[in-house]
Amino acid sequence: MSVQEHAVLIVGAGFAGLGMAIRLRRDGIDDFAILERADAVGGTWRDNRYPGCACDVPSHLYSYSFEPNPRWTRAYAPWHEIRDYLEHCVRKYRLGPHLRFGAALREARWDATAGRWQVLTADGRRFSAPVLIAGLGGLSNPALPRIEGIERFAGLSVHSAAWPDGLDLTGRRVAVIGTGASAIQLVPQLAGRAAQVDLYQRTPAWVLPKGDRALHDWERRLFARWPFAQRIARGASYWLHEARAIPLVQRPRWLRVGEAEARRHLRRQIADPALRARLTPDDALGCKRVLLSNDYYPALARPDVELVSEAIREITPRGVVTADGHERAADVLVWCTGFRVQGRLPAGTLVGRDGLDLRDAWEQASEAYLGTTVAGFPNLFLLNGPNTGLGHTSVLLMIEAQLAYIGDALRTLRERGLRSVEVRREAQDAYNAELQRRLAGTAWASGCRSWYLDRNGRNTVIWPGFTFEFRRRTRRFDAGAYRLEPAAP
Repeated sequence: MSVQEHAVLIVGAGFAGLGMAIRLRRDGIDDFAILERADAVGGTWRDNRYPGCACDVPSHLYSYSFEPNPRWTRAYAPWHEIRDYLEHCVRKYRLGPHLRFGAALREARWDATAGRWQVLTADGRRFSAPVLIAGLGGLSNPALPRIEGIERFAGLSVHSAAWPDGLDLTGRRVAVIGTGASAIQLVPQLAGRAAQVDLYQRTPAWVLPKGDRALHDWERRLFARWPFAQRIARGASYWLHEARAIPLVQRPRWLRVGEAEARRHLRRQIADPALRARLTPDDALGCKRVLLSNDYYPALARPDVELVSEAIREITPRGVVTADGHERAADVLVWCTGFRVQGRLPAGTLVGRDGLDLRDAWEQASEAYLGTTVAGFPNLFLLNGPNTGLGHTSVLLMIEAQLAYIGDALRTLRERGLRSVEVRREAQDAYNAELQRRLAGTAWASGCRSWYLDRNGRNTVIWPGFTFEFRRRTRRFDAGAYRLEPAAP
């Protein structure tokens, strides 16, 4: 099969990959391909479509800054509006001809002789480019817990991130496993529709009120006619949410104010003191992901919803057995058990200089420089890389900062006539040592066990600061941190 050659290859067609493609076009680079494993764009908003699925970041912050969306219908956008927004961006910026669907990455290997990445997809297509940009998509690989008997269940078993179209659970007995961000949106939609909902909780989460509401027609008309009004709304929302980083990063004691509000929210919505006790976390607010909902607690107070706090011992063909030996019958298992975030890699094998596999490079800890480049991997750029996650605002702010950094790196490659750029090991090590020092004094290091931490207790997910700090650090490509290889004469 012939090799398709391009100047740049992008892996993934979610917010990160599409944003990168738009940046390339704006910078005058039109010779690129976007490799997408699925048959449509959207990333997590293509895959997560369970009832009630919506963003937990305000709509005006959950769009590209250069492409505001005046058509949002709610303060927190539902999944299908976000998917539609991304499809709109594909049309507006004419990205369709660059998309290669069904192109799951099998292997990407740096060819030092040619100075190019040689890429093979699962369906046998071959691509080649001097630059490879990979979106890591932190919420793209569903996780299942290791529970005995999962494969023996005789009913329907679905993960919230792979919800079948048209699935109707009316009148059925549903077991929901997990009480994270997906479950608190899904359970209220099932309550009153399913015959019985059993919600299996390992540990409770802090839940705060969600400031959601329908946006009025006049607001949408205002934003469409006067875009500056939406920019003002976005700016106000940005600084309001940016301020929330202060207690998380600099003043963890201030989180007691938020914890008191979460306790009031729980008291207002749950009258039963025993149930309230089971829904009250032991860890400090902010140590794990803080959830937002107005209808989760009322759903748990219903007679047809049971909160099960005992650990799951096994799954049987008929249902779920807990540690106390009690078996609860179920027709459907719904896994709201999140994603494989730790150690996430671009799908397939990624091999850099001197045969270094990224899996081996990240065996002890997932590390990158500015969450974007990795020592030993020339001309490889990551989006949503290690320590670019946030606990207080929209991750799109981090993505856009990375887009600017990568765009400037590509400009440096062109203008200096370079063959490759590769971050120096000492620069990467110093940067990650600084990150871990800063993380040690934050709310995320207050003692709980969360998916932010790897098996060694190292936080490889969260950026320990304000987004404007990261944007400042990535505004220009800092060539001094890199090995610059000139092009062959």
